[in-house]
Amino acid sequence: QVTGYLDDCTCDVETIDAFNNYKLFPRLNQLLESDYFRYYKVNLKKPCPFWDDNSHCGMRDCAVQPCPSDEVPDGIRSGSYKYSEEANNLPEECEEAERLGAVDDSLSTETREAVLQWARHDDSSESFCEADDIHSPDAEYVDLLLNPERYTGYKGPDAWKIWNSIYEENCFKPQNVKRPLASGRGDDGGHTFYKWLKGVCVEKRAFYRLISGLHASINIHLSARYLLQDTWSEKRWGPNVTEFQQRFDEVLTRGEGPRRLKNLYFLYLIELRALSKVLPFFERPGFQLYTGNESQDAEMKGLLLEILHLAKSFPLHFDENSFFAGNKKEAAKLKEEFRLHFKNISKIMDCIGCFKCRLWGKLQTQGLGTALKILFSENLIEKMPESGPSYRFQLTRQEIVALFNAFGRVSTSVKELENFRNILQNMR
Repeated sequence: QVTGYLDDCTCDVETIDAFNNYKLFPRLNQLLESDYFRYYKVNLKKPCPFWDDNSHCGMRDCAVQPCPSDEVPDGIRSGSYKYSEEANNLPEECEEAERLGAVDDSLSTETREAVLQWARHDDSSESFCEADDIHSPDAEYVDLLLNPERYTGYKGPDAWKIWNSIYEENCFKPQNVKRPLASGRGDDGGHTFYKWLKGVCVEKRAFYRLISGLHASINIHLSARYLLQDTWSEKRWGPNVTEFQQRFDEVLTRGEGPRRLKNLYFLYLIELRALSKVLPFFERPGFQLYTGNESQDAEMKGLLLEILHLAKSFPLHFDENSFFAGNKKEAAKLKEEFRLHFKNISKIMDCIGCFKCRLWGKLQTQGLGTALKILFSENLIEKMPESGPSYRFQLTRQEIVALFNAFGRVSTSVKELENFRNILQNMR
């Protein structure tokens, strides 16, 4: 039932379905299975910064299996955000000097500038996410292909507390305006909520819709990879139509389901737009998807650029120029609020009790945060030099892996929707 145009956009659902499911999704999947994109370094041991909570999900499916370090390709392990062989082979003292803010005299001017740039980037105020310290002893590489996002059994009050904290404290919403279906108390079918949402500025409305779209996307993954059979001989995962309907059926959700799905498409457009904008960064000859395997690295860079050119060719892109377009002082203040609210949401991910959910929550918020950073850095990207370090705009390997995997999750959700649509039609 989700068809037609999306609010605040010139795009429609059908155009996205056709573009994603038949053009982009197959190529993106191939890219995400490559070594560069399958290994993500994450600290799953950080304590929750907002409330005392040691309740961890004890179920087997909540566990995350980190990689033994010898399984991670050398090129990735030796430098988590370096792009080339030269940068990866910098002497250890230089690595230490970079951390201390000093610079080794033996380096070429270009490399020295690059080292300073990396250090400056790490302290960047442009970041929308609270990134993990990848040098921490608690940070470990995880093979995303061996730890897929799916239903783990993590639900109930703990999961509700996370989403409630995100919506109630970080989506610019006043306390007296209740979310539709939030708790049943005084629910007027969402009338007051949507009246409030329609009245706020486009940026705050977009913020809510991005979070709602992310929530919808995660719920689709859980419904599409549900534990259907759990016996001593085998576990079988697959689509659970009942679970999907409980979350998205128009009647069962009193009209909320289709709205949530439209927000998923809105999230898709925002992340797709970011990919189309960041093309010049990846097109530079000096950029490599460096793992140490030369032929595979070159092949994957070719595929990456093909995907980005495809993203750029999408006919009905979201126009982000409507964001923060008013009075300069007000716009700057609003942008900073937007950034800090999103940063807060990235911190809430450390409060998730299920480690697999925490892994994918952290990765998807970092990916969306990176997409926002790209959209707000368009001028910097345009001014990047062809070679050498880009002084103002930089992406770490962590951000790159998160950006593409997060978009991969949203792209998968759009594809899974088609699958559920077909199943439901065949049931009628």
